[in-house]
Amino acid sequence: MFTGNIVALITPMNKKGKICLDSLKNIINYHIYNKTSAIISVGTTGESATLTKKEHIKLVLLTLKLAKNKIPIIAGTGANSTEEAIILTRKFEKSGISACLSVTPYYNKPSQKGLYQHFKKISENTSIPQILYNVPSRTGCDLLPKTVYKLSKLKNIIGIKEASGDLSRVNQIKSLVDKNFIILSGDDATALDFMQLGGDGVISVTSNIAAKEVSQICKLALNKNFCQARKINKKLVKLNKILFLESNPIPIKWAAKKIGLIKNSTLRLPMIQPQKKLKKIILKELYKKKLEIMKKKYNHFILF
Repeated sequence: MFTGNIVALITPMNKKGKICLDSLKNIINYHIYNKTSAIISVGTTGESATLTKKEHIKLVLLTLKLAKNKIPIIAGTGANSTEEAIILTRKFEKSGISACLSVTPYYNKPSQKGLYQHFKKISENTSIPQILYNVPSRTGCDLLPKTVYKLSKLKNIIGIKEASGDLSRVNQIKSLVDKNFIILSGDDATALDFMQLGGDGVISVTSNIAAKEVSQICKLALNKNFCQARKINKKLVKLNKILFLESNPIPIKWAAKKIGLIKNSTLRLPMIQPQKKLKKIILKELYKKKLEIMKKKYNHFILF
C-alpha cells in the first residue's frame, strides 16, 4: 500500500479558483487505471498552503469518496504549529484515510529535539499511521537520520518521505530503523537511484501526468530489475527536470491541463501561471514523446 508509485496529487480548480469536481474525478480514475499505489491528497503539491482548513478537509474527504476504496488515500496534514497539525490529523480519524503525510514545521526552524517532540505529540493524538516528510529546501529545517530513528520507535510512525536530495540518507536511515519502516523518495529525478539503494518507492509529482511509466519503474525496481527500469526512466529524465524549472506545482498543473487531465491550470496566488518560455519547453517535451490521449468511459488517459 505504501510502497511503489504514490502520487502527490495536484488540486484541480475551476477558473474562479474553486475545486473542480469533474477534473478531480478524472485524475483519480486516471491513477486507478494506471495502477498508482496510493494518492496523497492535499500535500504541498496539492496547494495545501493556499487552501483554507475547511477546504483542505473537504477535499481530502471528497477524494476519499471518489476513490471508492479502489486506491488508498493519504491525507496531507502537516503544519508549522503542532496543535494545528494535531487538529487537522484528528479530523480524519475513522474516515477511512489510510495514512497521513506530515511535513516538518516550516519557517520555525526547530531543533532536532523540537522536531522529535512535534511528531511525537502528533503520534500520541491519533491512531492513523503517520509518514514523516523531510524537505529542507522548502521548510528551512532538516530531519536527521538519528531523529528519524527515534521517531520510528513510536507505534504509528511508519515511514518517511525523504526529499533532502542527499541519496546517502537511504543507507543512513536503513541502517538505523526496523526493516518494516518505509523509506520513500520525494524527488522524481533521483527516485530510481533511491530505490536501487534500498528505498521503497517514490511520492511523485511527475506521476500526475506519467502514472503508467512511474508505476512501471517502481514495480521493476522493487523486483530488482534495474536494467529495464532504467530504460523506462530514461524517457522521463528531461520531463522530471522540466517540471521543476519553476516552483511546484506550477509546471505540472499546466502540463496536466494541456494533455486534458484537468480542465484548467488555475493556481491561487502567490502562485501564477508558467512563463511563456517554460510553456514552450513543456509542450516541446510532451510532443516529443508523441503524446496520445485515449478516451475511456471516465474521460482521458495519457499514454507515452
